[in-house]
Amino acid sequence: MQCQWLNNHPNNVSEGSVSHLEEQKVTEPLEATPVHFKTQFAGYMEMYSDADTVANYLNAHQGWFCRCAAPMKTEPIGNNGYILTVGRFGSFGYDVEPKLAVVLEPSINGIYNMHSIPIPDEPYLGYEVDYQASMTIKEVPSHVASAGIKKAFKKQNNTQLPEIITKVEWHLGMDVAVQFPKFIHKLPLSMIQKTGDRLLTQIVRQISPRLTYKVQEDFHSGHNLPIPPKTSRHLEKIEESSLEEAA
Repeated sequence: MQCQWLNNHPNNVSEGSVSHLEEQKVTEPLEATPVHFKTQFAGYMEMYSDADTVANYLNAHQGWFCRCAAPMKTEPIGNNGYILTVGRFGSFGYDVEPKLAVVLEPSINGIYNMHSIPIPDEPYLGYEVDYQASMTIKEVPSHVASAGIKKAFKKQNNTQLPEIITKVEWHLGMDVAVQFPKFIHKLPLSMIQKTGDRLLTQIVRQISPRLTYKVQEDFHSGHNLPIPPKTSRHLEKIEESSLEEAA
């Protein structure tokens, strides 16, 4: 997906200069110093079952991860890893099709960690992705569930709500280091930084909610449970100011 940020946000670089950059060859040598783009998010989803049932499902990710990650291309590696091809993104006439390899570590005391690893047998692609995520599961009373749980069960002709449900909470952080062709560096670094950060955030906002919904749908359909409504899942970007205050 082409980044449309430039079209919607005016900047100090003239349209003519951007067009001139886009006409240049992307085959130019890459700059030695990469530019880092970072973003962090937190979110949750509700599962209408007990924690043990949810944990068993999450632990058996070989049976659902590739299916739920679609339309991203996925390729299993080892017992707990996957290579993901996210899609095509870009700006300033420079496009990339990001790929990353991730490992889902076995849970420890209800905590799941997921992190990136180097892509096996892959030449350097001009960028590196550092992905770190943690996920926790905990049981909560159903009366504190998000609005819509009663309606969801009623649609299934079931007026009896479970006493407990499971809340899955996560935090993810990404640091992407990109070595751009030299012609990109003719633009102000602040502009490159701002656009790259926005694009990285856009990618997460597109992929995470879709994956969350598909996991909920897959789990609840497989356990003959009503699919939770949109209010049962949440994603928010963690701003730098919040991180600084927490530190």
